Amino acid sequence: MTKTRSRKSPRRNQTEETGCCKVESIVGIDDRGQLVLPKELRDRAKVKAGDKMAVVSWEKGGEVCCIVMIKADGLTKMVADMLGPIMKDITEK
Repeated sequence: MTKTRSRKSPRRNQTEETGCCKVESIVGIDDRGQLVLPKELRDRAKVKAGDKMAVVSWEKGGEVCCIVMIKADGLTKMVADMLGPIMKDITEK
């Protein structure tokens, strides 16, 4: 009798360990420039009314090609994680 091991797919490991992007849905923009994030995504992302989001754009060839939203509290942590080691290095010199 042989044992079989369950293997995680490389894509699943990448998502769980390092994160990755994927298209969640296609949303429309109304006349006032507003959009609605699908409830399932809001629930998974733990986004609720009143939460603050940072809107980040990426420009290529003189035009904005990508717009990303990051939860503001997550952005603060990302900046601290990036700048922390740099600031430590500067202050120790």
